[in-house]
Amino acid sequence: MQDIVYSTGVVDFVKAAADYCLKLEHCREAMPREFIQAMLISLPYIYIKGSALLETTTTDNLLGIDSQVTEEDYNFVRNGIYQLLGRYDEYLDVFVEDMKYSDKPILRSVSEELTDIYQDLRNFLAVYRDGVEELMTAALGDVLDNFREYWGQKCVNVMRALHDILYQQMENED
Repeated sequence: MQDIVYSTGVVDFVKAAADYCLKLEHCREAMPREFIQAMLISLPYIYIKGSALLETTTTDNLLGIDSQVTEEDYNFVRNGIYQLLGRYDEYLDVFVEDMKYSDKPILRSVSEELTDIYQDLRNFLAVYRDGVEELMTAALGDVLDNFREYWGQKCVNVMRALHDILYQQMENED
């Protein structure tokens, strides 16, 4: 079972996750348009790789994996994205359970959604990098469970927002 952590699908997911995390950690060096374009390439790739793993991988995680991303790490990444995107950071989200009971739109933050995804992926990568197969398997189970229940939907939602920012809002200003 632990051989799964070295399978082609998992290695591809690790590469995609590492690339995504690196882009967020260095977002301060990018221009808004190029950052958004990079996210619109990275996010679907991560989603595809995560979905494929859900179809082919079963992991029973009985170990608790500690978070490796500190509050300072999280805030550093989130603030960098927020400063980069500025007024483009907020978007309306219609795929929120609370929307059923609200007559007001639900606002979401692109920087927060991207950083939430980052946190799960970075936690997984930190354990994977250590090379302890039992923990790698547990971390894979965690990140896939979180994909299914949490960040997979965030990934899709924020892609919609980024698409709108890049191809509607920014183009209308040029």
